[in-house]
Amino acid sequence: MFAGYMLNAWESGTMVAVVAGVVGFFVVLRGSAFQAHAIPNGAFAGAAGANLLGLSPLLGLGVFSVLGALAINTLTRRAKSDVATALVLVLLLAIGAAFLSQSTQYEPQIYSLLFGEIVGVSTAELLPTALLGLVCILCVIVLFRPLLLTSVSQDVAKSRGVNNAVVDGAFLLVVALATTMTIPVVGSFLIFSLLIGPAAAARVIAQKPSSAVLLSVATALAVMWGSLLSAYTWNWPIGFFVGTYSAVAYVAAVLSRRLRTQ
Repeated sequence: MFAGYMLNAWESGTMVAVVAGVVGFFVVLRGSAFQAHAIPNGAFAGAAGANLLGLSPLLGLGVFSVLGALAINTLTRRAKSDVATALVLVLLLAIGAAFLSQSTQYEPQIYSLLFGEIVGVSTAELLPTALLGLVCILCVIVLFRPLLLTSVSQDVAKSRGVNNAVVDGAFLLVVALATTMTIPVVGSFLIFSLLIGPAAAARVIAQKPSSAVLLSVATALAVMWGSLLSAYTWNWPIGFFVGTYSAVAYVAAVLSRRLRTQ
């Protein structure tokens, strides 16, 4: 369980869980779940395109994550948020399908980006993952107060001099960066569950934002560590356990709150 390749898995998984817990809190608070789902799934097109060109799939993943976030933010100013997000998602999925149709083989590396391959994380990837995670957390710290204000009431935020459009765009870029670092670990299909489940559970239990963020991180760590242990024990994809344990954490939080209020 603590062999060299598993140590990389534990380290990268821990970093991913911390970032997912922090960013996920604001995803839930701002009601941006659809956007958090669309960006990683749409960004998969970039990985497919990079693979077709013989480049690193992670490079394409990062580029398309940022482009998708910028496109959603731009279109949201002219259409409803869910409509704009859906349009960007279907366009990116169409581009990804076109890229895959031109590929002569279905690379295992592309498959791992869909479903996660945490044991495939190399030592060389740990530093870039850590740097991306650090950037995400620093951005959230800098934007913490504006994010809270715009999440609760954009009118109040505007009256206090906060530029809602800038904050919205900046947060989507943070989600894009979080997506880039987390997809190689849990996959584009299931990063959504790690971003949403622990944060939603924390929101049910904690009242103060700071407490909710800390609880979200703790829950994400518990989900990730439990998933790693389960995946190693039963040799099932880690994404399955991440999704299952995230849902269990939320259900447990809801039941716990109901028992306390009775």
